[in-house]
Order: sequence, then structure tokens, then C-alpha cells
Amino acid sequence: MSQQDFIKGRGTAIQPNARFESTHTEAQDDGWIGDLEETPQITRTHITEERARSIISHNSSPDVPIDASLNPYRGCEHGCSYCFARPTHAYLNLSPGLDFETKLFAKTNAAAVLEAELAKPSYRCVTITLGTNTDPYQPIERRYAITRQVLEVLARTRHPVAIITKNALIERDLDLLVDLARDNLVRVMVSITTLDNRLSSKLEPRASAPHRRIETVRALSAAGVSVSVLVAPVIPMITDRFLEEILQRSHAAGAQSAGYVLIRLPHEVKDIFRDWLRVHFPDRAEHVMSLIQQMRGGRDYDARFGTRMKGEGVFADLLKARFARMQRQLGLGLRSENPLNTSLFQPPRKLQPQGDLFAR
Repeated sequence: MSQQDFIKGRGTAIQPNARFESTHTEAQDDGWIGDLEETPQITRTHITEERARSIISHNSSPDVPIDASLNPYRGCEHGCSYCFARPTHAYLNLSPGLDFETKLFAKTNAAAVLEAELAKPSYRCVTITLGTNTDPYQPIERRYAITRQVLEVLARTRHPVAIITKNALIERDLDLLVDLARDNLVRVMVSITTLDNRLSSKLEPRASAPHRRIETVRALSAAGVSVSVLVAPVIPMITDRFLEEILQRSHAAGAQSAGYVLIRLPHEVKDIFRDWLRVHFPDRAEHVMSLIQQMRGGRDYDARFGTRMKGEGVFADLLKARFARMQRQLGLGLRSENPLNTSLFQPPRKLQPQGDLFAR
């Protein structure tokens, strides 16, 4: 295995061209810098601070139970090789490969823009989900705390929020989450892909280790925060064997509901994931892709609503049956069964020219 095949702490070492680029580049050894395979690769994380013009996105997909979403960051340092959000970096004229996990963008004014949008007379309160595209608690959140600032706005306005993460850093914000939980204003969904630490370090190298995520479920639940576990994504012949045990251990830790999502490989992700299989599981790479294609109508990915999250066919039906059996056995509910409270929302008060001189 060459240095170009694998970079420690990163999900991929390749840089597939973004699909919107008008020109493509390819490295060639001209004899001046030696063997390309021996050339050190720069993998330091580079963060660009940006000012968002809007912050709330609305969902129109019928198979995603999310009305509105907010993503404090673009790109994700977790480096998950399977991440369906990687193709979004193409809109920035960056590669969905290594660029996605090393060239990040922090929306430093997210909380202020959110407050302004919540204050609009036309705004109607629906649950806002953090982490639908990139993880709001990825490592750079320790430095920027944008997610915490957003939660402070939502807590102050009593606005419901759902959070999807695979990072134990969320425990830092337990004070805000407990406050929101008292009024049924928050639900956390912890994503757990595998229970094998070594596999996780290859598959999602900068996310919290699986056992640490289980402890996060326990900590949140013990504090009174509603917790759901997402077995996501399920990868045939790689992670599907952990399905039952993830549900059992999450339930024992206090998870109240559960869901699962089949691996999705849109656009450039299919090439990144194929390369990951070639590097880490060459003995079964073809078999894994064959099973994925069987569940995707013979293709690497099927984007149709209704099938893209779970797939179809014999293997997909088996996964569905396995999940349903464990769900019944453990008494785990569905995320949609207990909607969050939208009745307590108080829009932010606009500042008056004379301030609070006459307020009582």
C-alpha cells in the first residue's frame, strides 16, 4: 500500500474532480521532485471563515422527516468515506474527496442570521434540525462554538431543535440541552455505524469512537434529553453485522427510538467509496458493490424518493426485517412518534431606536 493509498486520520487520499469544473488537472512526475508516491501530502485542516446571508434551509423530500435544517459548517473533518454530503463541495469548485475533509468553511455569523430570520413576521415555527449535511459537532466546533451559539438562540426563543451527530462533543452543551428538554424542545440522534473501533478509525477517522458514542447516549438520556440512535449508514458485508448489537447497546444506554439508513453513493461518493474498499477491503470490494447494486436497481445509487433511504430487493428486505424484529423486541419507537413542542416559540424582540428606556 503506497502513501497515496492511505493517509492516517483521513477518510480518503484521492481528489476526484468536482463535476462542475471546466478544467481538470492530473499530477505527473516530471523528474524534479522524485517519485510521486514518496511525495508528502499536505493534509492539514484549513478553515475559511464566511458570512452567511441566510441560514435556515427547508426540506421538500417526502422520505426525510425534516422540515427545516441548519448547518453551521461546510465540509466535515470527520472524514467519513461514505458521506453523502461530499458532493456539495463541488459547488465550491473543490473536490468532494480530500478537500471535503480538509478545506472547511465556518459560518461565523450563523447565530446572528438565525436570530434575524426567527424575528421575521412571516416566520412559522417548525423543528430545525442541526447536522443534516455536515456534523455540527465536528472537531472545529471546539474552536468556533458556532453550534453552541445557535443553541443559545434557540433556547432563548424556546424553539424546538433536533440534532444529528456522531461526536461526544455534544456533551459540552448539556446545560442548554437539559433546559430545552424540560419543555420537549430537543431530540438528539446519535449516529452509530459500527462497534469495531479499528473499523471506525478507517471508515470515519475523526468521529468519536463507537463506545464513546454509546456513552454519549447514556449521558444524554441520564440528563433527561430524548435520544434516538441512527444505525447509519448500513454497509452490506462491512457494518450490517452490527445492526442488532448497536440497537441492543443503545437501548440499554437509554435510547428511546431508532432508525437506520442504507449507504448512499451519489455523484462522486461512489468513486471515493470504491477506492476506500480497494484500500481497506480488497478481498470483498466487488462483493460489497454487487450487494449495493442489487439494492439500487443495478446501479451504484438510486435517488428515487421512497427507495433511496432503504433500498429494495432481497438484501434490503432482510435488513428491514432484522431492524423491525429488534425494534419490537426492545420496544424502540420511531423518531416521528413524539413531535417536539412548537407552541412555546417566542420570536426575538427587535431592538427599538430608544432601547428599553420606557420598558417596565
